[in-house]
Amino acid sequence: MTQWEKNLAQLGLTLPPVVAPVAAYIPAIRTGSLVYTSGQLPFVDGQLSATGKVGAEVSLDQAKEAAKFCALNAIAAVHDLVGLDAVVRIVKVVGFVASAPGFTDQPQVVNGASELLGAVFGDAGVHARSAVGVAELPRNTPVEVELIAEVR
Repeated sequence: MTQWEKNLAQLGLTLPPVVAPVAAYIPAIRTGSLVYTSGQLPFVDGQLSATGKVGAEVSLDQAKEAAKFCALNAIAAVHDLVGLDAVVRIVKVVGFVASAPGFTDQPQVVNGASELLGAVFGDAGVHARSAVGVAELPRNTPVEVELIAEVR
C-alpha cells in the first residue's frame, strides 16, 4: 500500500470505480509526465450526491462535500490510468460551480476538492486552482472538478 493509499484509508475513503463517460471522452489521458482528468461529477455509488444550483437548492456545505466526491472520482481516474503510486504531485485543479444568481462563494465550494487533495497527498497536493461559477452543469450537478497531476 502506497502512502497515498494509506492516507485515503486513514480518511475512511476508498477509491471508487471510475465513472463511465456520459459522452464522447475518456476519464483521463496521459501526455509526458502529466495526467489530465476529464471533468468529474460528484457520483457516489452511481448516483449524484446532490443536484441543483449552489445558493438555491444546494447549500454551500452540500456543494463543498460534492466537490470532495468530484476530487475522489478524479483521483480514481488517475489511479485507473497510471496507478496512485505514480503520482508526484497535483499541479492544477479547475472547479465549476453551478451557481444561483448572486452566489459568489465558488472558492469555498471548490475547497472541498482542494482540502481532500491536501489530506491525501500532503504537500504534493498543494496546487494552482480556478473556481468558476457557471449557469448550468451536466445532469444538473452543482459541481464539476478536473485536475492535472504530475506522474513518474
